[in-house]
Amino acid sequence: MSRGIGVAGVVSVLVMVMLFSRWNGAERVTLDLGFWTLYRVPVIYVAFVSLLVGMAVMLLAGLHSDLKIRKFLRERFEEEGRDEAGFRDRYQRDLFLDEEEIPTFASVAEASVGESTEKAEGEEESGPSPP
Repeated sequence: MSRGIGVAGVVSVLVMVMLFSRWNGAERVTLDLGFWTLYRVPVIYVAFVSLLVGMAVMLLAGLHSDLKIRKFLRERFEEEGRDEAGFRDRYQRDLFLDEEEIPTFASVAEASVGESTEKAEGEEESGPSPP
């Protein structure tokens, strides 16, 4: 549905441009640029050139704003990176392990067996013992 609205909008703008060109094709104006004066310039050319110049000005203004925002974000991310340089999330630690450090099923089984024998030989657990 939104695609149809977009197509209808483009078609309506094109129709308005064609109608403007048709109705004002014979109109001529004097264009005073301050340092240069143009006589008998078609209104259609003035309208389309001013549209293109306006689009270029908005592009440059948006580009300037975008570069300022990118610079601010880059500085902020670098600052946060320096602040968090010593911090390592324990849940993401396994993402950065070397091949030798990756736990396997055998190493996990050995570790759990070692823990159970240490508990049996070492201190007793607190709480009631099973019957």
